[in-house]
Parts: sequence; structure tokens; C-alpha cells
Amino acid sequence: MPVSPVLECVPNFSEGRDPTIIEEIVRRISGVDGIKVLSVEPGRATNRTVVTFVGGPEAVVEAAFRGAAAAAELIDMRHHTGEHPRFGALDVCPLVPVAGITMQETVTYARRLGERIGDALGIPVYCYEFAATVPERRNLADVRAGEYEGLAEKLARPEWRPDYGPAELNRRSGATAVGARKFLVAYNVNLNTTSTRRANAIAFDVREKGRIKRAPDPLTGEIVRDAAGAPVWEPGSLKAVKGIGWFIEEYGLAQVSLNLTDLDVTPLHRAFDEVCRAAEARGVRVTGSELVGVVPLAAMLDAGRHFLRKQQRSLGIPDREVLAVAIRSLGLGELRPFDVDEKIIEYAMRPRSARLVDRSVEAFAQETAAESPAPGGGSVAAAVGAFGAALGAMVANLSAHKRGWDARWAEFSEWAERGKRCYDDLLRLVDEDTAAFNRVLAAWGLPKETPDDRSERDAAIQTATRGAIEVPLRVMETALDAMAVARRMAEQGLPSSVSDAGVGALCARAAVRGAGYNARINLPGVRDEAYRREVVARVADLERRAESLEREVLEFVESKIAG
Repeated sequence: MPVSPVLECVPNFSEGRDPTIIEEIVRRISGVDGIKVLSVEPGRATNRTVVTFVGGPEAVVEAAFRGAAAAAELIDMRHHTGEHPRFGALDVCPLVPVAGITMQETVTYARRLGERIGDALGIPVYCYEFAATVPERRNLADVRAGEYEGLAEKLARPEWRPDYGPAELNRRSGATAVGARKFLVAYNVNLNTTSTRRANAIAFDVREKGRIKRAPDPLTGEIVRDAAGAPVWEPGSLKAVKGIGWFIEEYGLAQVSLNLTDLDVTPLHRAFDEVCRAAEARGVRVTGSELVGVVPLAAMLDAGRHFLRKQQRSLGIPDREVLAVAIRSLGLGELRPFDVDEKIIEYAMRPRSARLVDRSVEAFAQETAAESPAPGGGSVAAAVGAFGAALGAMVANLSAHKRGWDARWAEFSEWAERGKRCYDDLLRLVDEDTAAFNRVLAAWGLPKETPDDRSERDAAIQTATRGAIEVPLRVMETALDAMAVARRMAEQGLPSSVSDAGVGALCARAAVRGAGYNARINLPGVRDEAYRREVVARVADLERRAESLEREVLEFVESKIAG
């Protein structure tokens, strides 16, 4: 199914102290149809506000332009001071592809936005990162070098003529950098010091650019230069990381402020651990951290699993528990509460849910009992299978944490993860089964007045009916996999939880058999005889294997309970 294109925009405005100005800028951005503002994060010490919003590409470009126009009207750079590097009222405005859109398409939108800001507002605009027109402008730090105070001299140099807008200083608004980039995480690590010098030293230790190399003689400390006379740089320990140190007066502490520009290269937890190491080497201790803006779910889950591995704890626990481990381990709640539903982009973007699996058990049961054919046996089979898989994962998680079984934690963790994959998939299939049934109903409701109508309707019915068969087949296969987890846990898991493994197997067995009924009842609606024979054979094979696994699990359960 095609995914609607979604862009994220993260404009940084040079105002973090006047709530009236900030609120007006956000009001104009959020006033565009199709835009959802995910976060607004002002900083008093930096005198800077980071706004994060998402939407379709056209809506995002319009909202970003309205934000730029508001900043030009309300912010006067001639009076701006703050800890963060800056050169404009709307300092930077990156567009980030989230779903259904390529980076090259994002570049096109970024350049269109830059041209509009330059032409309509009379502001010099530089394109950076993937939107850069020349390699020398790819790095934002190079584009912004000299900041607002050096902008007049910079604009006078031919090599720094802006990509859009006038090549002369706009004294009120400065300049704006518009970019297209990968998802960037703005991440600040808190230190138990007030020393900006120490924070900067730690930032230089870890950031990719590193620091200028100096002669080992501490008295002279002369800069080491190459044959061409240019300074030699000593790279830091982390790739795809930018960083500086600063003191945040409102918190009364210094921070190492990092931009993680490629989480595949340096993930969140790796940056945190490395800052901890570098800080300790300089007699400083990390006390926590903060995320500015939003963060991908995968980055937080990876961090949680990293710390679980260090503790030799099972990785098969629910996502919310993994996130709680990440939040505690990274100290993300030190300065302010960390709300996953606001800070994690996938959660923040979710519309109000109409999914069956988001209802209470009572509401799900009542919806099933209502006078409508869906949800029906297929969705219930998937739900029962999810409970079975969850029980198998539970026994594995308990077994991984049993005293005296430390040497086997990784083994049980793998089984718990397998069980978790099963119940995650089965929960998704609860709603997918109802959706498949609704597609069948929709196909039967198509027009049939003309021969072409009837032909299209017939093809749609055949496609939808096959879909209504394939979903329960996936339920059968996934529930059978959950039974394998239950079998292993009944045999090798925590003896006191063997009954839970048994109940898990019974639930999963019911799911296999129930989903089999659901697949077979739709077969008469398919004309392809070869496909029908194939489905009958698959159902029979899955049921046979489930019956065998159920027998084995119950034998283990009975022997351990009786013994």
C-alpha cells in the first residue's frame, strides 16, 4: 500500500526568552492545514527555540515559510545574544524525509523553500547538507561560520554569495540556512560541573572534527601545521557527531551539546557512553542528558536494549519497558519529565486510535459481541494467540533473570525476543483480519451496472477474498511459532512457571485451529482450484504440527506438576 509522503521540519528561531514571540511564530506554523506541531522547546541561555512539525510536503513548505515570515517580523538580530551559534532570525530550517519521500525529492522542496524566503522576505539564504549547491556549503558549521557579526564581510566574498536572496546584509533578520538532511538528534549530556572549558574539552574529545593539534610542549602549545601551513586536526572518537560545550544558566550546569547526524553510524547510547568515558578521564561525571525535539523509536529501543545487555537482562520485554530502561539509563528525566508520547516521533504522530488492540479487554469483548460480523473469529483467534505468545515470552523473561542461571540469560533472552515478535505480529493481525473482512464487503458493494463494472467488481472480490484467507494463514504460522517458544519454556524454563507455558501453548493452539477455520470458510469464494488445494494443504500441515507441539508441551507440564 503506498505511503503518503511525510516531511519533518525543525526550524531553529533566534528567540528563546519572549513567550509572546514564540507563541505567535508557532501559531502561524500550526495554522496551516495538515500540519502537526510535535514539540516547541525554548532555551533561555541559548536564546533559541526549536520547533518540530510534520505534514505533507506542500503543507510543510508553506508552514516553514510562514514561520520565516513571522521571525523576520518579530525578531531583531541586532539585539540578539545567546550561547548557541547563530546568524539569522530563522537561523536554520532543515527538511527531513520521514515516510514516502526520497531525499532527492526533499532537496527539491528545500530549495523551493529557500528561494521563496530569499525572494519574498529579502533574506540571504544558504542551502546546506543534501540541499547544498556546492560541496563547501554542505556542512552547516561552515555555512554559519562568523555568525551574525561576521555576515556582512562574508556576503561580500564571491564564494559566499547566497544561493537565494540578496547578497547584502539584512541587518534585522540576518541570513537563513535551509537544508535537507537525515534525521538529526540534538542531544545534550549534563555534567556535574559549571566549567564551559571542561565541557568544550569533552566535546572536542568525542566529536568527529576533534580539535586543532598542538605541540606536546605545554609551555608553547604551538599549533601543529601541515606542509601547506594549515592547522592539523586531531579527530575525536565518534563519527557523524558534531559538538560543543556550554554552560546553561537556567540549569546551573555545563553540557556537552551534540548533534548526532547519522544514527546508523553513532547511535544515541554510544554517544552517551563515550561522553561518560571522556568526562571521567577529565575528572568530570555525567549526571544525565536531554533530547531536544523528537527522536525515532528505533533509536530509543536500541539504547534500551544496549543497557539491558550490559545488565545481562532479557531483551524480550515489552517496548514500553525497554523505553523505560533507556530513559533511566540515559538520565533523560533529570532536567524535565521525558514523555515518550511527545518525544518519540512515531508515537507523537499517531492519530487517535480506532484499533481493536488499543481498547480494553472489556471493550474488545463488547465490540465482538455486538450485532456486526466483524470483529469475528479471525480477530479473536489472533488475540488469543497473542496472549499465548506473551505467556511464552513472560516465562523466558523470568527464566533469564533467575538467580543462578546467569550463564543462560542470553539463551532465554533470545526465546523471549522470539515470543515478543510473535505477539507483536499477532496483535497487528487482530486488526488486519477485520480490515481484510471489510475489504471483502467493500468489493461486494462495488457497482455492477455495466460489463466493465462487473469485471472490475469480480476481480476486486477475488483479490479481497484471497486477502481474507492469507491473513488467517499468517495467524496460524505465527501462533505455531509461539507454540515453539512455549514448548522450550515448558521443557527448560522456570519450573514454577511451567503452568504459564502450558496455558500459552493452549492459547496458541486455539489460535492455530481457529484461524484455520477462518481461512477455510473463505475458500468457496475463490475460483482458482489450484490455490484452494494449496490452502487446504497448508492448513492441514499447520494444524498437524500444532497438535504435535501441544501434545509435547502438555506432557512436560503434566510431568512437572505431578512430580
